Amino acid sequence: MTREELEQIANTERQSQASTAQKLNVCVAAGCLSCQSQTVKEVLEKGVARRGLGERCAVKGVGCMGLCSEGALVSVDQNILYKRVLPADATDMLDALEAGRPPVERLVCPTNTPFFQRQKKIVLENSGVIDPERIEEYIAACGYTALVEALTELTPAEVIEQVTRSGLRGRGGAGYPTGLKWSTVAKAVGTQKFVICNADEGDPGAFMDRSVLESDPHRVLEGMLIAAYAVGASEGYIYVRAEYPLAIKRLKIAIRQAEKLGLLGSNICGTRFNFRVDLRLGAGAFVCGEETALIASIEGKRGAPRPRPPYPAMEGLLGEPTLINNVETFANIPPILRNGGEWFAAIGTEKSKGTKVFALAGRVQNTGLVEVPMGITLREMVFQIGGGVPDGKNFKAVQTGGPSGGCLPAECLDMPVDYESLARAGSIMGSGGMIIMDETSCMVDVAKYFMDFCMTESCGKCVPCRVGTYQMHRLLETITQLQAAPKDLALLEELCDLVKHTSLCGLGQSAPNPVLSTLRYFAEEYKAHIERNQCVAGVCGQEVHV
Repeated sequence: MTREELEQIANTERQSQASTAQKLNVCVAAGCLSCQSQTVKEVLEKGVARRGLGERCAVKGVGCMGLCSEGALVSVDQNILYKRVLPADATDMLDALEAGRPPVERLVCPTNTPFFQRQKKIVLENSGVIDPERIEEYIAACGYTALVEALTELTPAEVIEQVTRSGLRGRGGAGYPTGLKWSTVAKAVGTQKFVICNADEGDPGAFMDRSVLESDPHRVLEGMLIAAYAVGASEGYIYVRAEYPLAIKRLKIAIRQAEKLGLLGSNICGTRFNFRVDLRLGAGAFVCGEETALIASIEGKRGAPRPRPPYPAMEGLLGEPTLINNVETFANIPPILRNGGEWFAAIGTEKSKGTKVFALAGRVQNTGLVEVPMGITLREMVFQIGGGVPDGKNFKAVQTGGPSGGCLPAECLDMPVDYESLARAGSIMGSGGMIIMDETSCMVDVAKYFMDFCMTESCGKCVPCRVGTYQMHRLLETITQLQAAPKDLALLEELCDLVKHTSLCGLGQSAPNPVLSTLRYFAEEYKAHIERNQCVAGVCGQEVHV
């Protein structure tokens, strides 16, 4: 595949799209599919054919449009967005199109709201726009041009230099500088090198990686190809949760299409660069999101972490140097190569560059997927983009970073969302989950929920995590049953410190975060449970919930 051949495919596809005056894009990502969007698409297709509108109107399935709470979503020529569309609404929509009348007012979703206007889409720029199952549409949206440029015009060192200049940090949670990780793998000595995409997204309420894989799988493949060229790898794996069947299906389609066009395989783009990608399905173990546990799982072993060093960059899969990044990190690579590292570095804050994809969930009006510049405040996220707390309730806390993160109160709402600020506040960025809670939530009960998750997901390899999380959960259970004594609270704090500083991997080391953050910001709720046998939110009581 040469640059000229790629451009020819792009031009052919653009001409084909331009020949159709009106376009109906139906979201066929997982969220909208649960709202009958596939049926909506089929009814629209049949209606267009029956009315003889095929030459002027095209219906296609696209990826996630973001506002999941209003699905099923259908866009018309990117100017009109319909929400909560049912199959029965297809007739009214087509009537309006055919007669040239204004859009169906009862279905129109305003797009001049902060949810849409405050976003800056880099990772999600193609989501909701292209058909994820057609490589031609990805190529028409400048897809694979960064790969061709890297292979034909840049050395591996120059590619790494652009990534380093961008200031991109790993979007999987740790925030490690991506350029530094790539350069470490590139310098490592081995008989073979590997690139792994970590798509083992297991945080409750998180669906960022799933959405990107469902909506724009070629973007992730292109990022992996560029990374493999930069570090000298010839083989790659995408480790994806088996609970994501749609993402798996579209990844398989994307891999076959890329192989057919010579963008995967041997002598890619007429160069000596060879790279192959295979899928590995995870069985749903949260601990396999940790790099060494993920590697063990790919090797067919039990998914359990090992002590580090050596780090995977030096000794990873099959004992060889291995680069591991998550879905969103790889998805940032093509636009960084196309536009230059300085372009990306100009977005965000001094130490947290670029944008971040978040999954808004919980007690907020607009639940869904958003991409915003680093440094935006929590208040803007919750009350502008999120639309605030529904049903007239008061905001209480926002939980970031999943089970490894913390719960932040109203006093933190004006804090910028970046790696350093969240860490100082007692939370983490994580992979991008953001759960909003109102006054009906008991923060002790919330801490117990996340501790139950960590306890269940512990691989059991190290005693501090295996036993510590169990004992912490037992103490939280006692507190929520309003049967605890002051000594139990002291023991809980002691256990938090022990588990945090002695566990083997990130799961155990970060498991106390929800407890520590709620103790820090909502200490009165713990005291009310223990000293007055009272749950302010009215959630906890004497009964034991099985």
